[in-house]
Formats: sequence, C-alpha cells, structure tokens
Amino acid sequence: MFKVGIIGPESTGKSTLSRYLAQRYEGLWVPEYARVYLEERARERGSAYAYTREDVVRIAEYQVEYLRQLAAEDKRRISGGYAFFDTELIITKVWMLHKYGECPAFVEEALRKYPMDVYLLCYPDLEWQPDPVRENPDIREYLFEWYEREVQALDIPYYIIRHRGV
Repeated sequence: MFKVGIIGPESTGKSTLSRYLAQRYEGLWVPEYARVYLEERARERGSAYAYTREDVVRIAEYQVEYLRQLAAEDKRRISGGYAFFDTELIITKVWMLHKYGECPAFVEEALRKYPMDVYLLCYPDLEWQPDPVRENPDIREYLFEWYEREVQALDIPYYIIRHRGV
C-alpha cells in the first residue's frame, strides 16, 4: 500500500484534500484521529475541547497502533492502492514539542518504522476557518516551516500544496 501523509498547519485544506484523493483514487481514507478523539472527549465531559498532555499521548498511541495494524495487514496480502492520511505522526510530534516541550520516544520510532511513502504539505495560504478544535491562526507559517524540516529530516519525498488562486 502506498501511504500518503497529508500534513500542514490548521485550516489548510488537509481534510478536504485527503477525502478527495481517497475517493478519486479509490483508496483508504484515514481521518484525523485527534479531531475524532477531542470531539468524543468534549461530548463525554460536556464541555469545550480542552485536552491534556496525556490526551495527546493517547492520540499518538492510537496513530502508532493503526500504522502497525496497517503494516501487518499489508504483509498478509499483496496490497495495491493508496492510503491517504489526514494528518499523521509528524503533526503529533511537532504539537507535543511545541505545547509540552517534549515528545515520547515511541513517536519518533514509529515515524521511522512506519514511514509514509510521500507527504503532501499544505501551505497556509487559505483563509483561516474558525473551528472549536483549531487554536493557532497566528503561527501557521511557523508550523508549516517546522513540518517541512521534519519531513526533510526523514528524507521522504514531499510536495507543497498551494491554493490555486495564490
């Protein structure tokens, strides 16, 4: 299976792009788990989308387990096709480092053990769209550059996706 990681700052079209590509190429769409997790936690708590370091670690653990299962399944059968990941571990790693100053070693290990085949890095040239889960309209360029450095460090091909009108 050819894995495409779609990453970038908040409100850059990652979800729209990943869903579209999965549909267009009849591939597997892997939704952004952090959003699913935080929406569920907000419903459970009956409150806003607050989260803790432990919540982000749980999100990372889920992402790693999903990658492990996908790799095991891929080995059991000759697999073709594509998997399109709406965000993935690079975003989790950067967020942990940005917000908490550290990231569990298992995240870095998983990035190397279960690599994407290519990244599509969404540039922050779309207008910010407010959303209860989004929180950083003013540092999108900063995060974009950090994500790019992370992809380069992994030595995985990537393409920058810009909005047509820009």
